[in-house]
Amino acid sequence: MADTSPEDVLAPLFAALGLNDKALGEATRNQKIAATWTQVLEEAGIDGSSSTTPTDPKVGTALTALVAATAKGDGALGGKRAYIIRAILEGRIKSNVQVDAAVKYVKGVKGDIDDAAFDKECGVGIEFTPETLTAAVADYISSHKATIEEQRYKSVSGTLVDMKTSTALKFAPPGDLKKEVDAQYLALLGPKDERDAPPKKAPKVAGGKADPTSKDAEKKEGTEEISKDRMFVEGFLASLHKPGGNEQIIPARMEEHLKATGGRVFTRFPPEPNGYLHIGHSKAIAINFGYARYHGGETYLRYDDTNPEAEEERYIIAIREIIEWLGFKPFKITHASDHFDRLYELAEDLIKRDKGYVCHCTAEEVNAQRGGKDNRGPRFECKHRNRPIEESLAEFRAMRDGKYKPKEAMLRMKQDILGSGNPQMWDLTAYRILDAPHPQTGDKWKIYPTYDFTHCLCDSFENISHSLCTTEFINSRESYDWLCNALELYRPQQREYGRLNLTGTIMSKRKIMKLVDGGYVRGWDDPRLYTLVAIRRRGIPPGAILSFVNELGVTTTHSNIQIKRFEQTVRRYLEESVPRLMMILDPLRVRIENLPADHLEEFDAPFFKPNDTKMGTHKLPFTRIIYIDRSDFRETDSKDYFRLAPGKSVGLLKVPHTIRCTAFSKAGDGRIIEVVCHYENDVPFKKPKTYIQWVADAPEKGSPVPVEVRVTNQLFKSENPNDNPDGFLADINPISEEIFKDAIIETGIHEIRRRAPWPEQEGEKDKSKIGPESVRFQALRVAYFAMDSDSTEDKIVLNRIVTLKEDAGKNA
Repeated sequence: MADTSPEDVLAPLFAALGLNDKALGEATRNQKIAATWTQVLEEAGIDGSSSTTPTDPKVGTALTALVAATAKGDGALGGKRAYIIRAILEGRIKSNVQVDAAVKYVKGVKGDIDDAAFDKECGVGIEFTPETLTAAVADYISSHKATIEEQRYKSVSGTLVDMKTSTALKFAPPGDLKKEVDAQYLALLGPKDERDAPPKKAPKVAGGKADPTSKDAEKKEGTEEISKDRMFVEGFLASLHKPGGNEQIIPARMEEHLKATGGRVFTRFPPEPNGYLHIGHSKAIAINFGYARYHGGETYLRYDDTNPEAEEERYIIAIREIIEWLGFKPFKITHASDHFDRLYELAEDLIKRDKGYVCHCTAEEVNAQRGGKDNRGPRFECKHRNRPIEESLAEFRAMRDGKYKPKEAMLRMKQDILGSGNPQMWDLTAYRILDAPHPQTGDKWKIYPTYDFTHCLCDSFENISHSLCTTEFINSRESYDWLCNALELYRPQQREYGRLNLTGTIMSKRKIMKLVDGGYVRGWDDPRLYTLVAIRRRGIPPGAILSFVNELGVTTTHSNIQIKRFEQTVRRYLEESVPRLMMILDPLRVRIENLPADHLEEFDAPFFKPNDTKMGTHKLPFTRIIYIDRSDFRETDSKDYFRLAPGKSVGLLKVPHTIRCTAFSKAGDGRIIEVVCHYENDVPFKKPKTYIQWVADAPEKGSPVPVEVRVTNQLFKSENPNDNPDGFLADINPISEEIFKDAIIETGIHEIRRRAPWPEQEGEKDKSKIGPESVRFQALRVAYFAMDSDSTEDKIVLNRIVTLKEDAGKNA
């Protein structure tokens, strides 16, 4: 008997239960699963004889689900697994969904199990015939008809998720439920049509590039209409549970939660105030604040200030200002430190429940317990893990009272270091000693809770319904649930989405600090960086950032997006929302020989497109002396050149007649200093091939207005600066910024500045909080620009936001 293998023992029992060889192989492949099967069959009294073996094949399937659910930790569920087994043998529990519900319910019950409550939680007696399934789905669709008709087939996944989490339909056979939902959607909406189709892509030709001759390619890229709420009605966010849909091991906790929230969505944005937010955080802000707002809920701004050594007040202020600038208003602004007293009490409670212990191991010893390097070695328990509860409690209080120095002691959670394959269940640290005053609590505490201990509990305190974070925390979901359940608190539902990252730049705080300290950039808000304070200073509107996040959508996959894709969205957003002015980066004097010296006329010019006065109009002076950009004149003409050259005519934007170059003069160094032109108001008008921008010399009208223009290009030369063998600093673009100190602009800039913000959207609707970057405009034929924070009443400094066209290139 000693040599009998698990397969030999289980094979006849599996055959009697109607389980096939594949199921047997899966059961015996894992030692723990095989041992659990043996225990379950013994508890069920099944020995292979006809008198003990159930005839219903559903029993074998249900027992398989029970084994999978109880193979870890206390598989016997404190002796209560036998109750579930009996329910399976009696035919009360038949499906995998019911088994999962039964295990969750039993784990949360203290004392004896109430039969009626068990049956209710586990769907006992709920069986769906084809007729009752059709009726139940019809009832659901009828009550959600308006939403389904609005979102059409895009709502199918969300509907199924909601049915499986918040209705009795979770006990229906999944395949049958999906077929019935599909059938009733078809009956309600009819066949799918263009409203349900994804956006069309331009046809491709050989080489994989879009065919420039196709009709679709003639349209501007990305101009398809996109709902500003698309990210909430499609994909990941559309499939989230409704408030109340996250089941609790103690049902009363959900009742308390719903009473506190009124059944509304509550989310939180929990940044650590140890640095400036970057473009990736804009996605987290848009998701957490936007999802709650879309569903009529609220969002907490909670500073995760559990590390007093790294936090600064300037970051706290900057984070709040960025959130408000993006157009969101926190329901409440809280700090993790607000809850330090309660967190400490719960830490003691955890010890008293024998779920926590004080450990004195070094970092190296803890690493060895977790399998050593790469966590691949054998794992073993800490020698302090099973010390008496009273001893751990005394040691924890000694930590609190200052008996130990940093790293001499820590409180660890007693999780499942031996049985779980998830590193987040390997007895994580809950409290550590830090010899540092806290910005909020001063010198009160010598011990501070970790993120892993704090985060889920603060979510619970604040009654968060949806704890949304990026996928690097997906393993943390298990420890998040474990701690809330161990303390028998309301457990919010954590869900993870893919993070947003831009290529061609860096996000690391440490590396940006090197750029700042080394003088490569002006500061954390340098427009060449992708911190949100830098993006704001550059002039990118908050609405453009939200549009970018919305267009990308939300999935569980990381988004590595090129900068040019981001700028494409910004460009499209600005095109219809900012005024247009004429600006000259490198002025070249033009004298119009056939106009008198005192000539002055004024044209009415719209601030927007020709003949479109929705943004108002302004007076544009025109005189004998004007300035054009030096790049718009050549002393030697060519067939492929259409701007100003000797003997050639060119149009001036917003001027009724063309000018023709008749002469030019140079300085001693060969530099052209003046072009002489003839104003062709004395010949029949012939439409020129090109129009160029200009600014008049009219001192009596305040023209031109001198400005300093900073044309920023990408800070780095490659898509991944970190790949440079000499380090990321070696990848810096030597022409990442060009400064035009002698640029000029038309007088309309004064009115544009006075009437800012452009556009009046998101957080910039409150004019009392706008900055100079809200003065935005298109410089015709040049680029989009915004006023820089270095501007004064007497000096205007401008930053380039984006080029007019994508193909202008990095160093245009």
